[in-house]
Amino acid sequence: MKVIQILPELNAGGVERGTLEIASYLVDHGHESIVISNGGRLVPALEKGGSWHIQVPVHRKALSSLGQVLKLRNIFLKEKPDILHLRSRMPAWLAWLAWMSLGKRNRPHLVTTVHGFYSVNPYSAIMTRGERVIAVSDSVRGYIRENYPKVSPEIIRVVPRGITLSDYTGFSPSPDWLAKWCEEHPHLEGKYVLLLPGRITRLKGHQDFFELVAALKQDGVPVHGLIAGDTHPKKRAYLDELKQATHTLGISNEIEFLGHRGDLREVMAVSDMVCALSQQPEAFGRTVLEALALGKPVVGYDCGGVSELLGHYFADGRVPLGDIPRLIETARAIISSGKKPLAVEPPFVLQAMCRSTLDVYEELAR
Repeated sequence: MKVIQILPELNAGGVERGTLEIASYLVDHGHESIVISNGGRLVPALEKGGSWHIQVPVHRKALSSLGQVLKLRNIFLKEKPDILHLRSRMPAWLAWLAWMSLGKRNRPHLVTTVHGFYSVNPYSAIMTRGERVIAVSDSVRGYIRENYPKVSPEIIRVVPRGITLSDYTGFSPSPDWLAKWCEEHPHLEGKYVLLLPGRITRLKGHQDFFELVAALKQDGVPVHGLIAGDTHPKKRAYLDELKQATHTLGISNEIEFLGHRGDLREVMAVSDMVCALSQQPEAFGRTVLEALALGKPVVGYDCGGVSELLGHYFADGRVPLGDIPRLIETARAIISSGKKPLAVEPPFVLQAMCRSTLDVYEELAR
């Protein structure tokens, strides 16, 4: 088969990572893989894996982007793909318009993936127009069924995102990494380390995390909180607000902002507990899965994909959304019991995700 995937850019994120993983899997199994995007720092890795990248500015949410429809139509006519896989709303609209203009005899089969809980409106509805609609979790499948009832349940396929277990199970950071970490963070010696991964936005639950750290400190636990996540220039004021909050709670010495980390796996490996406190349901929660695969207990709010993952592997870590007293109580119980998660297994592994996606393509191609 020849498969074209289309998304806004190839820089960083779950959609981008999944696109590269599927592209590599296609090539490894004898298929031809093309990705259309505006480009980005992941393009060399994509091409190294045997895929072909076509740069088209499909990322702009503007009426001027409609000018790309003809360009996409010409690409589709030239390449004659068997499958067109739409992964994001703006590029999906442009590609769908180009696809519709081809006429039924020239159209490739159409697949869409709903990666998140998009706002419910006609703009988002484009992600449900595939001949097959992939949902990244059971929660997302429920979101589609509830908000887009015209979508036949028979065309929805749940394909959870997955990880390469060998990258996490039994993993330990290298001696060089550990030596550098200890040199840069000597204050963590003998501390119980809590980690909150996620960029600096109001939705990630930083304030709840601070209250948890403050309560554990009051209990006499030698706790230290790490926050690993990038800060967009527009969020600098919010970062200052968070730092002020740590002073107000008297935990400024117990909270550390690490910024963006390219070594998050290693940081999770040296942490004692990982927190998932997003104020809105997450479609999947890959970081939670990675932490569980490392054998780390996770406390997280009982909603969306995080709830599904914890239900499978660490039900003791589930907390009602926004219930800070229960959050504190749950963390205390985990610390005192030393409980660990169950071993991660299919379907939440990379091989299963790729195989299931290829199954969707082959189902249509047949």
